[in-house]
Amino acid sequence: MASSSPKESQPIASRITDEVEHAIKRYTNGFEYISSSGPSVGKTPKDVLISRGTLNLYHYRPMVDEIYRVPLLFVMATTNRGYIVDLCPGQSFVEFLLKAGYDVFLIDWTAPRPEEKNLCLDDYVLDFIPECIRRVQIETGQEDVSLVGYCMGGVLSLIYAALNPDHPLKNLICFATPVDWRHMELFQQWSDRRYFDLDRLVDSLGNIPGEFFYTSFDMLRPASRAASQIQLWEKMWDDPYVKSFRMFDKWSTEVLPLAGEYFRQTTKELMWDNKLHTGKLVIKGRPADIKNITIPVFHAVAEHDHIVPYAAAQPLVANVGSVDKEEVMLKGGHVSLIAGPNAAKRLWPKLDSWLQVRSL
Repeated sequence: MASSSPKESQPIASRITDEVEHAIKRYTNGFEYISSSGPSVGKTPKDVLISRGTLNLYHYRPMVDEIYRVPLLFVMATTNRGYIVDLCPGQSFVEFLLKAGYDVFLIDWTAPRPEEKNLCLDDYVLDFIPECIRRVQIETGQEDVSLVGYCMGGVLSLIYAALNPDHPLKNLICFATPVDWRHMELFQQWSDRRYFDLDRLVDSLGNIPGEFFYTSFDMLRPASRAASQIQLWEKMWDDPYVKSFRMFDKWSTEVLPLAGEYFRQTTKELMWDNKLHTGKLVIKGRPADIKNITIPVFHAVAEHDHIVPYAAAQPLVANVGSVDKEEVMLKGGHVSLIAGPNAAKRLWPKLDSWLQVRSL
């Protein structure tokens, strides 16, 4: 005989009371939802070390007395703000690492100014990242630095490491980082060079608006936003769910513009010509072949990543020249890999375990 669910075995009067309470809470929370600005994010105490145009470097204040020798420098995706790793107390990747004893720095991007439309890959990997590494070294008094890159931030970290085999990097950590861009299939279709007039777009607009990328990401799963709004209304009575939804929704809709030349170069050389995968990428006359990377490498990928499919990310660990290298596939999607309750149970402790002996 099939057993009944807890809800089915609940007395009818109690179930009716719960439904009424949920309905009342749903409407009161719904009113608050549309009349308030939402929860604050990115509030872990930090100091701004660099603020130059689109580039910002933060140093988070330590939370324990003893910290590991090797600092961590996060390089975030260029289309989104960095607070995805610092949502709120208890849901902050940064807070977790600070409490585990790491010295955490983060490169956060803001919208490029009109005069920054000519920024290109060279500026990110030969200027921005090196400047931040030097500042981390000054702040900590340590030569070694571990670089942590998410999505396109992982791509920039890979290129920097490939260009500088004698760099001060101790470890390279990447999350959901594409290498074989042939497998970014929907992006490939939208940017098909037969129909997509890239040069005209960049020459006409300068910086490419964030709405362009927001729509592209949204179209990867056309029904997901409508489905999530329906689910939000159904669970509007659930305060923790609503708070979490608002934080993730704020981040996902706050998509940054990209410097025009940077967008042109990444589309042509990475998306169209796949040079990061083939080893033919050249930056200012210097080869950026990831086979040149020999430091320890950790790459976490998501089982259900609809933005960076596994086929696009898989060659990273396979192609780097490191002996000490590890790929970890975890349940989740492109964002839930690094943020939210599942990341707190899966990725965060896994990375901590990997880093401990490599940060002494």
